[in-house]
Amino acid sequence: MAISGAEEQARFRQFRGAAGIVIKLWLALIPVIGTVWAVNVPSYLGVVFYKEQYLGLFLTFVLSSTFLITPPTKKALRDNLPWYDILLTILSLMVSGYITIRFPYLIPRMGYITATNMILSAITIVLVLEAGRRLFGWSVVIIGIIFILYGPYAYLFPGILHTRKILWGRVLTSLYLSPDALLGVPLAVAGIIVLGFIFFGQILFATGGGKFLTDIALALMGKYRGGPAKVAVVASALFGTISGSASANVATTGIITIPMMKRIGYRPEFAGAVEAVASTGGLIMPPVMAATAFIMAEFLEIPYAKIAISAFIPAILYYAAVFAQVHAEAVKEGLIGLPPQELPSIKRVMRQGWPFIIPPLVLVYCLFVLYLEPQTGAVAAVGATILIGLFRKETRRELGRMLTILENTGRALIEVGVICGLAGYIVGVVSLTGLGLSLSRALVALSGGNALMLLVLAAIGSTILGMGMPITACYILLVLLIAPALIQLGILPLAAHLFLMYFGAMSFVTPPVAIAAYVAAGIARADPMRVGFIGVRLGIVAYVVPFVFCYNPALLLKGSVEDIILLTSSVTLGIISIAIAFEGYLFYKLNVLKRIGFSLAGFLLIVPELITDGIGLLLGILLVLWEYQRRRVLKAVKEPSAMLATREDAEIPKHKDSSERQAD
Repeated sequence: MAISGAEEQARFRQFRGAAGIVIKLWLALIPVIGTVWAVNVPSYLGVVFYKEQYLGLFLTFVLSSTFLITPPTKKALRDNLPWYDILLTILSLMVSGYITIRFPYLIPRMGYITATNMILSAITIVLVLEAGRRLFGWSVVIIGIIFILYGPYAYLFPGILHTRKILWGRVLTSLYLSPDALLGVPLAVAGIIVLGFIFFGQILFATGGGKFLTDIALALMGKYRGGPAKVAVVASALFGTISGSASANVATTGIITIPMMKRIGYRPEFAGAVEAVASTGGLIMPPVMAATAFIMAEFLEIPYAKIAISAFIPAILYYAAVFAQVHAEAVKEGLIGLPPQELPSIKRVMRQGWPFIIPPLVLVYCLFVLYLEPQTGAVAAVGATILIGLFRKETRRELGRMLTILENTGRALIEVGVICGLAGYIVGVVSLTGLGLSLSRALVALSGGNALMLLVLAAIGSTILGMGMPITACYILLVLLIAPALIQLGILPLAAHLFLMYFGAMSFVTPPVAIAAYVAAGIARADPMRVGFIGVRLGIVAYVVPFVFCYNPALLLKGSVEDIILLTSSVTLGIISIAIAFEGYLFYKLNVLKRIGFSLAGFLLIVPELITDGIGLLLGILLVLWEYQRRRVLKAVKEPSAMLATREDAEIPKHKDSSERQAD
């Protein structure tokens, strides 16, 4: 969600003087108002304020801020506000403010179709689509338009897409005021839950938390073989748990890690792929998991903490596979770590930055021990960060820039708010027409009732639908259209949702539209397609493990302790075997036949069956012993040769010395 300074200047208008101050204050109000709502201040004051009223207020700030700071095109001027954006800002205040002010009076009249509601709804749709175009491009807007038009014209479609005729008035009113559409789960998650986590991330990094995470990764991993790549994996995992954006993660940590990787000898495309894949993993890494996990909790009606706990082992396996391939590449290419003088001391880093561990611990305690609402835990973490900052001399000055921190939080939130508003329209149309159930029945029929075939179709569809879309909108679209079919065939609902989330997230590195790979390629000065294809190889776990936990939820910590340990162990060995095969290196470079053997052993170990686990384990052990014996033989051959060469080198100078003496 965060945006780098250079990118911000390129995308947003920059105002000075009184106009700059007003816009800064306007953006800063977004997290302030959201925090007031998150800590339930209206209830303490005895004021009745509906959630939909707050969402209308949140939408007011999001839409108006978008038109104030985001120019309509890349070539538009960045230092003035044209008349049409002033008009769009006024319309944003009008249509969203109407919800905030009038919603209590509209509740008993929600079913009535009035000209006022229809006009305001049409204006709101245009505003949200235009805001989406400016922030995300045409792909998201086109999808939104298709779904909105499908509502009133679905009766014209044949087959599974056909439904009853729904009047335009009903569609517009529902999309504008229904808690199942614009004012539904996506916007609520953005304006209540995600707001708190973005605020926490902004204030933590502004006070030095980002540097602390990077220094920790450097101190722990920098000295080992391929150290910078391992730093990228660790730092991106730590940063990604808070940032919630793959591209922002690449832009933030990649500026440091990619040049370091290239400097010690990694190929530019490999360095870019490591950063892209490690950053994308932040979308599936607890405790935050971008905004999608919070929306998942709302859809499944289970506590967010349970989702985060269940997703922990697959996320660790994902990073373990990346780490294993990074290490194998470093050994294969004979790469070394960074010089000791370039590495920070772990003792010094911990001595200076240990207080930054406290806010994440507060967050984890609130979420997983006290089982508080996510927004409450995020606000508590923000409070802990502020308190720590006040007691530290180094960060007291940064807290003095609180207005800037609030402004940056507001800037990050307009993207989340707009995309969740668009997602709300998709949810509303699917709910109104019943499209999700129709498509699910068609998918089940197409797969012939076979769960594996349906999972393959879902994986392909998820990757295609996710290309070019923000992860939040992608996940919502996938869940509405595909998840019911998976659940219908007996797959655990949590596993089905995580399955779709994984494949939606991996669209960020899957060519041809691989956003994270493109950002990393720009930093690495490499071919984006090569970066993307290497990223697919490095992130292979994300394409395989979801199938495993759909068939055996023990990987999601659902089942007995024995089942969980056995499955986790076999899958871990399997991904290590696959990593060896993909890198083509164990003790020495492997030929094609041995790489196929390690791949087969890995996939057999990953398949959640005892027989396949046993065969895969036996095959893997035999291959490792074969390579180990080969290493011993080659080592035994090389040692006498090396000793002979050393002896000859030592004797030649002596002979020359003797000849020289005789000549003398």
